[in-house]
Amino acid sequence: MKRALCLLFLFSLSACQTDRVANPQNSQVRKPFPPQAPAPPTVKPSAPQPFLHLEKLRRVDQAIHDAIAAGKIPGGVLWVERKGQIYHKAYGHRSLFPHREKMTPDTIFDLASLTKVIATAPAIAKLHELGKLSVNDPVAKHLPAFAQNNKESVTIRHLLTHSSGLRPGLSIQTDWNGPRRAIQLAGAETLQTSPGSKFKYSDVNYILLGEIVQRIAGVSLHKFSQTAFYLPLGMADTRFLPSSDLLSRIAPTVKIQSQVTRGTVHDPVAARMGGIAGHAGLFSTAKDLAIFARMLLNQGRHNGTSILKSPTVAQMTQNQSPVGIQEQRGWGWDIDSPYSSPRGRLFEIGSYGHTGWTGVSIWIDPFSETFVIFLTNRNHPDEKGNVIGLRRAIGTLVAEAVAEYAFPKTTANPTLPQTNPLPPRLDTLNGIDVLKRDNFAALHGLAVGLITNHTGRDKNGQSTIDLLHQAPRVKLTALFSPEHGIRGTFDHPVPDGIDPKTELPIFSLYGKNRKPSPKRLQNLDALVFDIQDIGCRFYTYISTMGLAMEAAADAGLKFIVLDRVNPISGNRVEGPVAAGKTSFIAHHPIPIRHGMTAGELARLFAAEKQLRLDLQIIPLENWQREVWLDQTSLPWIHPSPNMRSLTAASLYPGIGLLEMTALSVGRGTPTPFEVIGAPYIDNAKLAAELNQSNFPGIQIQPVQYTPNDSVFAQETCQGIRLIITNRKQFQPIDLGISIAKILHRDYPRHFDLAKVNRLLRNPPTIQAIRENQSLATIQASWAAELHSFRQRRAPCLLY
Repeated sequence: MKRALCLLFLFSLSACQTDRVANPQNSQVRKPFPPQAPAPPTVKPSAPQPFLHLEKLRRVDQAIHDAIAAGKIPGGVLWVERKGQIYHKAYGHRSLFPHREKMTPDTIFDLASLTKVIATAPAIAKLHELGKLSVNDPVAKHLPAFAQNNKESVTIRHLLTHSSGLRPGLSIQTDWNGPRRAIQLAGAETLQTSPGSKFKYSDVNYILLGEIVQRIAGVSLHKFSQTAFYLPLGMADTRFLPSSDLLSRIAPTVKIQSQVTRGTVHDPVAARMGGIAGHAGLFSTAKDLAIFARMLLNQGRHNGTSILKSPTVAQMTQNQSPVGIQEQRGWGWDIDSPYSSPRGRLFEIGSYGHTGWTGVSIWIDPFSETFVIFLTNRNHPDEKGNVIGLRRAIGTLVAEAVAEYAFPKTTANPTLPQTNPLPPRLDTLNGIDVLKRDNFAALHGLAVGLITNHTGRDKNGQSTIDLLHQAPRVKLTALFSPEHGIRGTFDHPVPDGIDPKTELPIFSLYGKNRKPSPKRLQNLDALVFDIQDIGCRFYTYISTMGLAMEAAADAGLKFIVLDRVNPISGNRVEGPVAAGKTSFIAHHPIPIRHGMTAGELARLFAAEKQLRLDLQIIPLENWQREVWLDQTSLPWIHPSPNMRSLTAASLYPGIGLLEMTALSVGRGTPTPFEVIGAPYIDNAKLAAELNQSNFPGIQIQPVQYTPNDSVFAQETCQGIRLIITNRKQFQPIDLGISIAKILHRDYPRHFDLAKVNRLLRNPPTIQAIRENQSLATIQASWAAELHSFRQRRAPCLLY
């Protein structure tokens, strides 16, 4: 009965979705092409201007011809498409043994591991979308025998992202046959690593997924994928177990004695399973794969019919790897891993694709709306062919042929052509470097109290504490520590102490006292401040500086700031100006992103608070306002335990706003402030809505993670990963406000909007969020204050 019901459901689905895709070649015109190419490209005439430069694609032709001449492949079929413009060609031969056959554009190929992303992962995604399973289900829920050997915690998501801990494949050293035996062997496997801890590409994962599809749907993976995808899409040549009438078009694979494998799956495990398996066995053409790619780029729709929902496509094609795993994988799709050669050097991380052992590959770039399919039987006839370098070359050359699109140089895309190198780093000197070079002249004859922490170092790594303690004619008398302590290790109130190296007293400014007491300032002539700030109002080091300036003014002491660069640049001012009563996280009415150095802020505080203070700034040298820390010769040092990268610092002004709420901001993970989430969030929906807002310079991907401390410690969080693609365009406060709007709207019982104001410090903005006002309206409400701040700020700028 279950089988019949499922078949009825599937064929009803098919009946509603039987519009066949229009042949993209029907209305194409032929263009002249070099004589060495056996078939000319075809281009749809509808575009008023080219989306692909055909003359640049000729370099792809040459690369393929060179690979054929070198014996790396017998031939191949290329399909490049962008916004309806198509470049489709066949090269070389599809067969060299037992006789030569010319490659034709309609050649059918053994897709090998493309089966994973053209059949198995989409089938799982469809069942997830229909509510028949959850990707967070334990595998053992659907395959009870899998629970043996301590595999109870392995989930479907782990299988999809190759993070299950299972080994790469089933053994073929023993004599076994049939899908049932394969599943028994897969179920008996032991884990090589703990689930979610490491990326290990494994066919076993997808063998299990294929079986889950069959058990839930009541039909084979073959029938399910045909009915759910290939029939409604019009993918006429895509199938497992191709029929004998197609043999003449199928590219053969290996030679075995006097015969070649043709129309039978090459993968030995899939062959033992009868030709239908979750990891291999599918056959198709470039034309059919182009239809599938087109559907994904169109957010799951084809000819007005929904094949997959948009959030489902997002989950399939955006990073779903567990937090802490460097390799990025979607539900099946490869985004950034050792298998990403088809991406080349220009397509951005966030594009996605897959490869297959037989030589096939597909890569889809949603940003430029381009995809490239290259199918070859590189293992014909003797398994000695190699297509890895060719795939990389094709990906790069196709990206170079994309017209009117600038592939960004981003923190998420480090593999860019060497013809566009990073500018040389500035040999910047922080204040401590200038003071040291000048033989500490500004401190001669002074008894000094030093406000610093582990970030107080010169460019060679020597601590400011040691430098001042050893400096001639300088009497270092006391140390004062900010939040996180003198060594930057505390995440709670900091006690007083003794520095073991210098034996100097350390007085805490993040405990009972936030301001140096008059008693602690006795016998001092000056306070020196040397701490690395990150350019955000509610990062408390600047509040410590401001309070210490007030104490120095009251005590009649000199106050000296050893200036340091603003790591996220000094030319951006964003967010609302703090309103109302000042506090330790809003020491002065400045915006969230103030675009100033510590020395410049000290000048602003002294002027606007009218402090009677002898203030001296030891300035930076060789720094410009638009320069980020990594564009200088200065090292990154974690300013606090969870501020672990320049990327985190860039995100913090927006994401930090949310951390007082019932939301994990990534504390307790390897990447704080780069992921956010909570058990109550629909991560695909949140990612899709934020991506649809087209925030410049940021990619947002759904992700699942489990923080090991802080908010939701040891709980599974559904969340999003934030990938900065262009930091000069990215506006973190806009993103933070938009996330708050969505979470308040969708989860008001969980997300307490009022707590956002603890760091935002702008009640009108909170009210605007409650009223669901547009981001543009909210930004407009800040405009006058920001303009006024820029005018207040201008006289205090040093650089």
